[in-house]
Amino acid sequence: MYRTNTCGELNINDCGKCVTLAGWVQRTRKMGGMTFVDLRDRYGVTQLVFNEALDSELCTRANKLGREYCIQVKGDVCERESKNINMPTGEIEIIVKNLDVLSESLTPPFKVEDDTDGGDDLRMKYRYLDLRRPSVRKNLELRHKMTILIRNFLDSKDFIEVETPILIGSTPEGARDFVVPSRMNPGQFYALPQSPQTLKQLLMVSGFDRYFQIAKCFRDEDLRADRQPEFTQIDCEMSFVDQEDVTSLFEDMARHLFKELRGVELPYKLQQMTWHDAMKRFGSDKPDLRFGMEFVELMDVLKGTGSFSVFDNAEYIGGICVPGCATYTRKQLDQLTDFVKRPQIGAKGLVYVKFNEDGTVKSSIDKFYTQDVLLQLKEKVGAKDGDLVLILSGDNANKTRIQLCTLRLEMGDRLGMRDKDKFECLWIVDFPLFEWSDEEQRLMATHHPFTMPNPDDIPLLDSHPEQVRAKAYDFVCNGVELGGGSLRIHDGKLQEKMFRILGFTPEKAMAQFGFLINAFKYGAPPHAGLAFGLDRFVSIMAGLDSIRDCIAFPKNNSGRDVMLDAPSALDDKQLEELQIKVDLRQDK
Repeated sequence: MYRTNTCGELNINDCGKCVTLAGWVQRTRKMGGMTFVDLRDRYGVTQLVFNEALDSELCTRANKLGREYCIQVKGDVCERESKNINMPTGEIEIIVKNLDVLSESLTPPFKVEDDTDGGDDLRMKYRYLDLRRPSVRKNLELRHKMTILIRNFLDSKDFIEVETPILIGSTPEGARDFVVPSRMNPGQFYALPQSPQTLKQLLMVSGFDRYFQIAKCFRDEDLRADRQPEFTQIDCEMSFVDQEDVTSLFEDMARHLFKELRGVELPYKLQQMTWHDAMKRFGSDKPDLRFGMEFVELMDVLKGTGSFSVFDNAEYIGGICVPGCATYTRKQLDQLTDFVKRPQIGAKGLVYVKFNEDGTVKSSIDKFYTQDVLLQLKEKVGAKDGDLVLILSGDNANKTRIQLCTLRLEMGDRLGMRDKDKFECLWIVDFPLFEWSDEEQRLMATHHPFTMPNPDDIPLLDSHPEQVRAKAYDFVCNGVELGGGSLRIHDGKLQEKMFRILGFTPEKAMAQFGFLINAFKYGAPPHAGLAFGLDRFVSIMAGLDSIRDCIAFPKNNSGRDVMLDAPSALDDKQLEELQIKVDLRQDK
């Protein structure tokens, strides 16, 4: 037996016991004739004591232990003289009688501790060492607990877990597919699923009624903090349900998870906000409601005076009221101006109005507007003395609102208003069914081609498809889209019309989705579904800024696994078997 106990379970009640522990050396400290070693395993840390007066040879061996040596010790549990109340085992220590080195270690490239000195790339290269850090390990333990709770919850609601294939056909509509060449079918390729969307719809046609899967999905798209090329979905589908049935059930699931994992009680009924209202009030279809600064449209106050052409020529003028920030200096305001003018944001400038505590008003547009107009502005935005109003304008309302949203989130961060221990959840509903693609020069499905139009808007499909609302819904928490879904089209004729609007010829639609079109001819039930991003959900629960630290072996921002050095080139023999020739385009 390598161990009788773990390094996280012994306490004052175990004093006098002879125990065997195994784990990794976190650090050693020599103090006179005593050597102290912190031994770590998955469960915690226990202090070991080697006494030169009792066994000088054993103490000498202990002094040669390096960080991350894997060792086994046997000894007696004793009460510590200087207790550490910050660790579960801080009242005891082990007086070691026997030491075996199970495996030596090179000096690790960074400290394997919560407060590590390793940068992201270095830690990703040695991810197997990074996973030993308690903070990372806790994230994966949280992920494990969450998936157990999800499975048990859905099982209690009569869902059945079904695994769908990983090698499927390519469907170019949407994000880019990862493709896999077929050796047995030269010149043909599988695709890795972006989601099990059509397969779970087929399960509804098959009569399975309620399906779920903790599903691996793949999208070949540019990465950011909340995206990875491979990710995990809590994928669900239900038959004979309407939108309220779906949102109600998954609200219950979210409520259950927050209560069990964070001790947080979500409201009994979450608010629902239309996409149009979310964009108008917050410039985002995933608004962060942990703080205020809701947009106020200022066209009626600031446009048309003839004194300030920037506003007079604008299609949209909007502002946010930042509480208590009238004390901002010129340097701070210039920094904010530089922030919104960054290329990735794209604003041309920033206007500010400071309503000082003494009742005076100071603004970057003083020479264009009278004090009476600025006081009208104060009333319009609901500002108080001591507040700062920040204003953006532009010739495209939606674009300017998105810029203002970025500024609002930046101010929320600067003022510490985005508390990671506070959770504000809501549903966004009534999305547009279509969105215009400048790249494709055609309408694209906002979600996917199988989303049900709002029945009230179906007459607009032929005349004004851009005005049609979708029976779709997103679950948003703290400014992050954690999940989304929709009612699905189950009528073959309506599905054909949807394909036609999206520019599919009947032949192309049949070639890509013939299996689904044919299935609808055999009594397809009304059905709907939803998928949560497990990685994002865990990261929200753990208070992380990136999903990478709740994934065991993530990719970096270039989509590379620096530990495995993947992706990598294939050797000539593999390429020959696949009948593939690599002819890389040379960049000029």
